[in-house]
Amino acid sequence: MRKVILFGLMAATVLPGMAAAQTRELARDRQEIREEQRDLGHAQRYGDRQDIREERRDLREAKREYRQDWREYRREHRNVYARGDWRSPYRYRSFGPGVRIEQRYYAPRYVIGDPWRYRLPAAHGPLRWVRHYDDVLLVNMRTGRVVEVHRNFFW
Repeated sequence: MRKVILFGLMAATVLPGMAAAQTRELARDRQEIREEQRDLGHAQRYGDRQDIREERRDLREAKREYRQDWREYRREHRNVYARGDWRSPYRYRSFGPGVRIEQRYYAPRYVIGDPWRYRLPAAHGPLRWVRHYDDVLLVNMRTGRVVEVHRNFFW
């Protein structure tokens, strides 16, 4: 019995630290992406073609690392991304970036109010993350244009 209690106490102290470490890793990856974007902008203003090509490659690599870390977080925290009891009054349609959708698809009840909970990037200005069945759409609320799509986001 004592071993079970000790194991439970050790798990209770280690798991929050692991989650915080993953969150710090994701934040560090986002910072690296911002730095690579800044370097690409500098290369586009002052560099030659080779500099621009290298900076674009570095930015792609930083984004790939972020996606990989995000997928690992999602796989390890399945309960956060559980589908839950979610229903919609209309049928599923597959939307892609650039498509203009009707307002009923991005009504306030479908807006994700806490995107940081799902490790989604911040939506600025008129952009909002919207749930559409198991997909997540980044929608411009003024025009109804879909900017980004994550398919099968929820389990």
